[in-house]
Amino acid sequence: MQLFMLILLPVASLLPPGTQAGEIIGGQEAQPHSRPYMAYLDIQRGNNSLLCGGFLVSENFVLTAAHCKGDKITVKLGAHNIREHEESQQVILVGHQYLHLDYGKEPHNNDIMLLKLAKRAKLNRWVKTINLPHTKKKVKPGRKCSVAGWGRTVAQNNLTLATTLQEVDVEVLKDDKCMYRHYNASTMMCVGDPEKGKDSAMGDSGGPLVCGKTAQGIVSWGTYIPPGVYTRLSTFIPWIRATMRRLQP
Repeated sequence: MQLFMLILLPVASLLPPGTQAGEIIGGQEAQPHSRPYMAYLDIQRGNNSLLCGGFLVSENFVLTAAHCKGDKITVKLGAHNIREHEESQQVILVGHQYLHLDYGKEPHNNDIMLLKLAKRAKLNRWVKTINLPHTKKKVKPGRKCSVAGWGRTVAQNNLTLATTLQEVDVEVLKDDKCMYRHYNASTMMCVGDPEKGKDSAMGDSGGPLVCGKTAQGIVSWGTYIPPGVYTRLSTFIPWIRATMRRLQP
């Protein structure tokens, strides 16, 4: 199973040295189409091809990480094997990219972006939206959640990316477990399983952290050792709602 190296190598350059974007480590292949909200993002930035994850929150909006921005983004919905032309897939261009206005003012902070699709997705058994959390309602440490994506499945120097959707169970940890210099507890979540080495890291950026039936976070950044850092969605619900309301036709 392999993808173009250009997809992986530019992803590594999106973040400062010592940080990475997102891969599924210590997990397994997901049941096909068991996560119908998942979006695969094919990103063109200059001459480079990048990949990220995302998730459908309405018929014409996908949420992802701000560092997944590009010159052109194509969204693939309803996919399991992204190297095959499955009948379930919908391929839609992104019409506009809306980064959070405060992204880039502080390292890694406000790492969230709304993508408005050029046309509405057709909701069916393969393509569905996912619920968002209530404003400022934090997930308690110890909560078991999961994350999925098409990124790397082996840590650090292995260049193999998944062709089928991978998933892993992770735990929400106390903020003090992420003793990183730029960690901000109000906008970020500390998530992973350091004992079992389960985490997300490179290639899965922008994918959702799912707790129950609700997306609570976005794969954002971290080191090569769990835990990883996720954008805390509950903090950004007012921005998400206001932006979607303003941009609806």
